[in-house]
This record gives sequence, structure tokens and C-alpha cells, in this order.
Amino acid sequence: MTEAEAGLLAPPSGDPTSSLIELLDLGELEGARTDEDIFLGPSQKQPHHRVFGGQVLAQSLVASIRTVDPDRFVHSMHGYFLRPGDANKPITFGVQRLRDGRSFSARRVHAYQDGVPILSMIASFQGDDEGIEHSSEMPAGIPDPESLPSTADLLGRFDHPVARHWAYERPFDIRHVNPALYVSAAGPREASNAVWMKTFGPMPDDANLHRAALAYASDYTLLESILRRHGLSWITPGMNVASLDHAMWWHRPARVDEWLLYVQESPSAHGARGLATGKIFNREGQHVATVAQEGMVRIPTGPGGA
Repeated sequence: MTEAEAGLLAPPSGDPTSSLIELLDLGELEGARTDEDIFLGPSQKQPHHRVFGGQVLAQSLVASIRTVDPDRFVHSMHGYFLRPGDANKPITFGVQRLRDGRSFSARRVHAYQDGVPILSMIASFQGDDEGIEHSSEMPAGIPDPESLPSTADLLGRFDHPVARHWAYERPFDIRHVNPALYVSAAGPREASNAVWMKTFGPMPDDANLHRAALAYASDYTLLESILRRHGLSWITPGMNVASLDHAMWWHRPARVDEWLLYVQESPSAHGARGLATGKIFNREGQHVATVAQEGMVRIPTGPGGA
């Protein structure tokens, strides 16, 4: 059956995985400042013209990684989204070398557009070390990703710029375990969500690139655990959602070009803010990363509101 016979719109040309790799290939600016290492990165085009939060997180990590001994890997980062970014402009990244100790290194990164910061982040790095070990178990009974519809399967029939971007232009194949919230909020009102995800194409054998790309993907769907609890979909009229901060911990190596399960839940929402947490597992059931994010969620109130 052809795409036309299936009712699907033809996808745009281009490889989204190659676009992700190019996005994370920052250029270094020499001699700009003496107290910071300065890098410049492109922005990924977005239908709403705002920088995707995962993009600026991943690029900030790449900038910090460029200043750290290659034997040390990022194990945690904490960032605040300060302003919306303009997806039509490049981003400048300033890295401050806070500490290089015997076991750990720390870096502060500010991402700038038009001379003002849009993100502030601190990342910590550590070399290989031995110690105690335990981890969470992957939930049982999760269907295989091959049995679930892709975003293109769900949105490929909609001739809308956001639907086409989500269906064909994002570098990650996202497959919802729960009914997706793109156009409706079907299913139980539970503060939980789960998706399988991987890049559409293969990635280079660069562990740091996989860590940065995982940070990119960690901003996908996380706040859906909040929306699902209140019967909200991404097209709820008048709803306004924005990420406020983002924290991530890398526990074990993982490849983003292999399927990863992202299990999400929201422990609390109050004051137009909701907290969401997520655990990422590889297909063998190893707990490879943990994520936390607080988001602003505003919905209309009063007559006709939610």
C-alpha cells in the first residue's frame, strides 16, 4: 500500500538523525573571552519558532564536554530554562571551568541569544570508578516497541506543521505505551506515562554524543505524566505548557540508536506547576538514567474553561 492509499502525507526529504548529529557539532570561538570557553551552535527549525528545550540542553552538554578531560564522562546536570529561545537564530554557549578535582570535574554553561541567557546549567563529570551497585527494575508487562504505532502512524494524516514536524522531522522514533496525547486524552487519568524511543538512524560510536543525545530526548513527553492525570491533550484549547528546569543523572552507558524505555510519573502539581520524573531503561532492563523536570501548566479557568 502506498502512502497516498494509506492516507499518509509524504514525509519531507532529509535524514533527521544526521540533522541531530550536525546540531550537536558545535563550533568553538577563539579569543572571545578569557574567563569562558565560547562555542556556537545552530538552532533546529521548529513550527512554533521556539527552541526545543532538549536541543539547548544537549548542546550545552556538548559545550561542557569539550572542556573536560576525555577520560571523564558527564554523570549529572541541573539546568534552568530562563527565556524562550528563538529557533531562527544560533545560540552562543559560554563554559566556565569551575573545578577539576582528583575524581570529579564541574562546569557551568550559559546559553545566550541576543546577549541574554536562555539557559543556565551546571554539569558534573567523573572518570570510571568502582563501588557499590543497585538499580530500579524495569516495569513488567510493557509491550515491545515494534508492536506500537509510531508518531508518523498517528499523525501522518494531518496536514498541519506541528503534526508534520512531530511525525517526520524529529530525530527520535517515539512510540507511546499509553494512548498518545497528541490529539486526545483517552484512557485512565493516571499521573504516569511511558514511551519507547530511539534515533531513526545509527549514531557514531561516541559515548559522549550518546549522552548528549539522550539529554535531548529526555525532554520529550516527560510532562505528559502531568497532562494525563488531568485529562489534557496537547491540543487542549488555551493550554500553555513550558519547561522550567531540568535535571538528569546518567547511571550506565546507553546507546540512543537502540530502543530505550522512558517510564514517567508526576508526584505533584500545584500553583500552575507540575513535577515529573522519569526513569530510562535499555531493552535488557538496565536502569541507565533518571530525569526530573518541573513544568508550568496553565489552562483556562472560568466559563468554558477546564
